[in-house]
Amino acid sequence: MSSYMLGFQDIDKTKLMVVGGKGANLGELSKIEEIRVPDGFCISTEAFKRIIGETSSINELLDQLALLKVEDRGKIGELSGEIRRIIEGIAIPEDINEDITRLLSRLGEKNAYAVRSSATAEDLPTASFAGQQDTYLNIIGKKAILKHISKCWASLFTERAVTYRLQKSFDHRKVHLSVIVQKMVSPQAAGILFTADPVTSNRKVLSIDASFGLGEAVVSGLVNADIYKVRNGKVINKKISTKKLAIYALKNGGTEEQEIEPEQQNRQVLTDEQILQLGRIGRKIEEHFGCPQDIEWCLVDDTFYIVQSRPITTLYPIPEANDQENHVYVSVGHQQMMTDPMKPLGMSIFQLTSFGPRFKAGGRLFVDVTHTLASPDNREILLDTMGQHDPLIKDALMTIMERRDFIKSLPNDKKEQSLSKSNKGMSSAGFQEQIEKDPTIVSDLMKRSQTSIEALKQNIQTKSGSDLFDFILEDVQQLKKILFDPQSSGVIKAATDASSWINEKMKKWLGEKNVADTLSQSVPNNITSEMGLELLDVADVIRPYPEVIDYLQHVKDDNFLDELVKFDGGQETQEAILSYLNKYGMRCVGEIDITKTRWSEKPATLAPMLLSNIKNFEPNASNQKFEQGRRVALKKEQELLDRLKQLPDGEQKAKQTKRMIDLIRNFSGFREYPKYGMVNRYFVYKQALLKEAEHLVQANVIHEKEDIHYLTFEELHEAVRTNKLDYQIISKRKDEYKLYEKLTPPRVITSDGEIIAGEYNRENLPTEAIVGLPVSSGVIEGRARVILNMEDADLEDGDILVTSFTDPSWTPLFVSIKGLVTEVGGLMTHGAVIAREYGLPAVVGVDNATKLIKDGEWIRVHGTEGYVEIL
Repeated sequence: MSSYMLGFQDIDKTKLMVVGGKGANLGELSKIEEIRVPDGFCISTEAFKRIIGETSSINELLDQLALLKVEDRGKIGELSGEIRRIIEGIAIPEDINEDITRLLSRLGEKNAYAVRSSATAEDLPTASFAGQQDTYLNIIGKKAILKHISKCWASLFTERAVTYRLQKSFDHRKVHLSVIVQKMVSPQAAGILFTADPVTSNRKVLSIDASFGLGEAVVSGLVNADIYKVRNGKVINKKISTKKLAIYALKNGGTEEQEIEPEQQNRQVLTDEQILQLGRIGRKIEEHFGCPQDIEWCLVDDTFYIVQSRPITTLYPIPEANDQENHVYVSVGHQQMMTDPMKPLGMSIFQLTSFGPRFKAGGRLFVDVTHTLASPDNREILLDTMGQHDPLIKDALMTIMERRDFIKSLPNDKKEQSLSKSNKGMSSAGFQEQIEKDPTIVSDLMKRSQTSIEALKQNIQTKSGSDLFDFILEDVQQLKKILFDPQSSGVIKAATDASSWINEKMKKWLGEKNVADTLSQSVPNNITSEMGLELLDVADVIRPYPEVIDYLQHVKDDNFLDELVKFDGGQETQEAILSYLNKYGMRCVGEIDITKTRWSEKPATLAPMLLSNIKNFEPNASNQKFEQGRRVALKKEQELLDRLKQLPDGEQKAKQTKRMIDLIRNFSGFREYPKYGMVNRYFVYKQALLKEAEHLVQANVIHEKEDIHYLTFEELHEAVRTNKLDYQIISKRKDEYKLYEKLTPPRVITSDGEIIAGEYNRENLPTEAIVGLPVSSGVIEGRARVILNMEDADLEDGDILVTSFTDPSWTPLFVSIKGLVTEVGGLMTHGAVIAREYGLPAVVGVDNATKLIKDGEWIRVHGTEGYVEIL
């Protein structure tokens, strides 16, 4: 066969660049035993390249097209229309024409054909490009077929295809088109088969869409198809739709919509036997391709024909288990306020500092909670903890347990049960008393952490090569001791328990909800809220100097600190910023990933926040804000104690309450400190590792220092030890990371790949309410600012921040806002703790908040009840 034509039997996956994604998949399908594929051939991309290459006017237009942006819609329409007109007007070269004629006469010129586009960037694992190019059905006669081949070539330049490529940064010249000419079958039914459930992502459930006539009706969304679900060779669910229309092939070519007879409209399209037969075909095709498939099928006289199969690109990867048992995985990112993917170095160092195994999937970490869920006692503790962290995770886990068939519950271990109960009692009450008698416990813990970090900074300077890696591994043990120190955990638990006690008793005794939120305002020793207030102090230093303010408005370069000294007040500003960075410069968004850029590495990040503080606040705002919060909390305390004394047994109740309030005031600020210590150490490790990276760059082992982010800690150690590395590992991981960035991680996923979404209890809430978790009391109205990147934050005093997640690095923005809404979070996550301390009404864990709420909308945040209204 010529270089321009390939029969399906001559095609396999290696021919992707010659016949495009669709063509390559059809070739592969033709090779699977017992799978019927209507015969046909592909006109290779070489033919397309020749047509384009021989037409100079197209090349000029392509140059113009390359300069456009997605927004230039008018110009895109104009240029793409011109290119299509030219392509459709070019006569197909004689030799290609002859090849097509020969193949048509062999397959039968009088037959009807489907003429379909197949682009080289289509049906790929990383980008589907589905429906971007055109397909023509039921084309009869050589002249019509040739005309539609030209139309297919031209369809590479439809407006939607050009716009899609611009969005995905694909070069127009690098995407080529092959055309598939395939015998038409006239089916009584057709549709789509997914070998993984497209709604839940469950890999064990097949989902079939079926309608009468050609599959085009289903693909184009013209009809409501029947939907059948199959699992383990059984039909587990059927939704029979009313199908009023079908598309059928016409005798002389083309297709038309026809109304279905009323008595047929509600008939099941496929029999149960046919559904199961199609399911078996689907599994066979999936096995061949090695991943879940989206398959187009037709039914002709009781025989199934497959006309296309492509990978499903939207599924979240499953964490890998070493057995065939059922597993349940919970997202670590949703608990750590960091749902972005982590780079390999960041992930491996975070794993070193965690207890217990973590499982990777889609660039995120997951914990396997299967065994915990199986034990009734441990399950209760887990559900309790998750309820505080993220109620949607708790609800999803309860859904799994209610099914009873996925995880078998173990019998209660009576001995273990009584032991854990007695221990729990001792630890909580005994520890609280011990802590209350030790007024310096918090400052001692903070000093201990600080001293240990100073020692680390000294000692690490003398280490390099393999010694450095051994030294870091030793220090990680020290870090774990500090993170999981029983005294430290006891202080945090004492404050949390006291908050729960106060909320429960005040509701019971005084009928007031979430009182602890008000009592938590402006507590001492909260390193994260101090960070926000101290940036107000830096703004105070800059405020008197107009030249410096003007300079900061145009800062792009991270060397701006050196330039400052040229201006009046520059020396003072430089010292204030450097002193701030000395204390907080190791922080950044997503700080649990060591590879993320720290404020010290990119101090320009602080410029917009400083300018915002200068604009929105008067001098000395930090002290005033802290004092105001403290007064509100103390006033609330006094009011509660006075009201309690009026009750029966009032003196006793007031005395107990005062004790709990003291625990909240003295200890809840410490909650933020362990993570501050951890991130401090991370930055010390990072700076040392980057020095090693410099040596690797000099030795030509890697291209740039940041390449080490794509190696695990162990791999980096090996590269430093041997001065060798296969650079393809880094290129491959950079591509994977780009792919992971597009995925939305699930809170809970099973070993079947099923994503289980939890739900909130919506009782007694307005129907339009957008529901979340109440974490900081109060009701506030204001303008919503939907901000996905902290650097883009341009806040006015009184705005309400709406974002996907906040970690400590967002705290400096909290001083400017009046309320907070996030997609991820729980009662004890950073955003919630700081919102309470600053007295900001906050609702977190609001699924899809950044899509449901539009930037600039006026909203009301109900921080006590846990919902948001768009006004």
